[in-house]
Amino acid sequence: MQSLGKWLENCYVKETAEPAIGASSSRATYPRPQLMRSHWLCLNGAWKFTFDDLGKYAQPNDISEWTHTIEVPFAPESSRSGIGDTGFHPNCWYEREFDVPEGEGRVLLHFGAVDYKAKVWVNDQFIIEHEGGHTPFSADITPVLNQHGRQRVTVWAEDDPHELAKPRGKQDWQREPHSIWYPRTSGIWQTVWVERVPNTYIDRIRWTPQFERWEIGFEAFVAGEYKDGTQIKVKLTAGCQLLVNDTYEVIHGEIHRRIALSDPGIDDYRNELLWSPEKPTLIDAQIELWHEGKLLDEVKSYTAMRAVSIQRDRFMLNGRPYYLRLILDQGYWPDTLMTPPDDEAIQRDVELVKAMGFNGVRKHQKIEDPRFLYWADVLGLLVWEEMPSAYRFTPKAVERLTKEWTQVIERDASHPCIVVWVPFNESWGVPNLVETPAHRHCVQALYHLTKTLDPTRPVVGNDGWESVATDILAIHDYDNNPRTLAKRYGPQVNLTELFAHKRPGGRILTLDGHPHRGQPIMLTEFGGIAYAERNNPEGEKVWGYVRSSNTSELQMRYTALLNAVNKVELFSGFCYTQLTDTFQEANGLLYADRTPKFPIEAIAAATLGWTIREEDVISPPVESKLPEAEFLPANR
Repeated sequence: MQSLGKWLENCYVKETAEPAIGASSSRATYPRPQLMRSHWLCLNGAWKFTFDDLGKYAQPNDISEWTHTIEVPFAPESSRSGIGDTGFHPNCWYEREFDVPEGEGRVLLHFGAVDYKAKVWVNDQFIIEHEGGHTPFSADITPVLNQHGRQRVTVWAEDDPHELAKPRGKQDWQREPHSIWYPRTSGIWQTVWVERVPNTYIDRIRWTPQFERWEIGFEAFVAGEYKDGTQIKVKLTAGCQLLVNDTYEVIHGEIHRRIALSDPGIDDYRNELLWSPEKPTLIDAQIELWHEGKLLDEVKSYTAMRAVSIQRDRFMLNGRPYYLRLILDQGYWPDTLMTPPDDEAIQRDVELVKAMGFNGVRKHQKIEDPRFLYWADVLGLLVWEEMPSAYRFTPKAVERLTKEWTQVIERDASHPCIVVWVPFNESWGVPNLVETPAHRHCVQALYHLTKTLDPTRPVVGNDGWESVATDILAIHDYDNNPRTLAKRYGPQVNLTELFAHKRPGGRILTLDGHPHRGQPIMLTEFGGIAYAERNNPEGEKVWGYVRSSNTSELQMRYTALLNAVNKVELFSGFCYTQLTDTFQEANGLLYADRTPKFPIEAIAAATLGWTIREEDVISPPVESKLPEAEFLPANR
């Protein structure tokens, strides 16, 4: 096991870029890590709060009583919010006072995410309305600010708990979580903050590495009072190495440039710049906005040189075949639900995934906090980003899904960690793909829209089965017999028979007219081995695809299953279900508190398909730090 220890040491990659984000707490870390400024103020903390179940209130002055105090950004369904009410509440209101950051210029108010629809007032003046529970929005509040004294922000959030024609992911529509669905998340669930910007400022940027030409695509969009002759200066560095120091003229409020990294000749240091899980090299960026010799605005950012693509039947990273070892990550915590407890918890999750032998995660039915993507960029973890599903197919559902997915891609396209986009999972929201052309057209439309908005990454149109448009043929198969999996996908497999007749999960893998065309094949959900003690009276309420009655049995099952999957040459990668126990779904390799169920070295060895001694496979049980009630919904 000595070599495993050395490998694990390499998993804990040190930061390769200066975060420059402030204190270690996520409540004080800059929430938008790829466009950072100095003058900002976090508005998380105690807010006044009240439910409005009957929808009586239309504006702040209507509110007669604030019944609660809530800890933002934790949803009112979570215990950490100070409320912990998991009932059906379609409307809720928030309010707090704040000071604006000192300085001149404009003041912007930002929301990371509010589920599902929000209206915002500042000093009783209506500012902005936003729909979409997973995407950010902001507004210039300068015109309504008080000249003296404090400011007041009021938020109304509407989230019908029974509405299935909107992207909601794993949020249950029943009162108590059941099967593979979890407690709801209403209202504010990501950071709220204000920042001071100049009258003319950098509104957004986008990075697009072009590996084949050793170029980095750079786009910038300027907002506010635009002036002719405005220029943007871009300085790129890797460690102490200056790569670029260029200045560009802003045309009509924006620039679009390809920044070439010069070819130094035979001794090409540029290969050291390549980003990968094994060597996550980041390129720091300093971006300045100038006009007639005066500095108007400056932000810090980062990018990376890396490329992902599909070549025949393999996934490619930086021009080389790369085997994907992913784990399904729901992104929930017992006390805070979809909101991470703090920045250290996010960093720890990324470190644990890598220590367990995985090189990536499939973020399942959740658009993750940008801080997670930041740590995945810094520490080197591949991410499949998946759109939360709606569960009805209606014109309104399609409109909502398309709009929000477009915003997701705009928000996250610059993160090097993201390597695959997944607009649909297991035909959720498009349940009649086999019979209904409109459902098939919807998947195809989102596939092609995604390729249009970002042509640099592979897209899986519908992960799991019933494929009609995809760059990777993704299969979900929860058969937990290693011999069956080895036989089903082994060297003797007839692909025509596999796609035409074998139906894991009772579904057809490819639909008529959309055959497998040589794309990479991956097992993107399998395993799901739950652990429930035989004598635990609550054990019957634990959900999983197969059960183990003790952690030694769990370890043996996992080791045997991964040994079989790792040997299947047909696969270009896999994704195991799942990272952590999540409420009643107790099939994680970690408990809900992130304690491993068996030694992490043994998990890593099995994940990597390493052969180890029998005495290393069987180990004493590792007990959770949480009481059983923490991850059994009946006791929540």
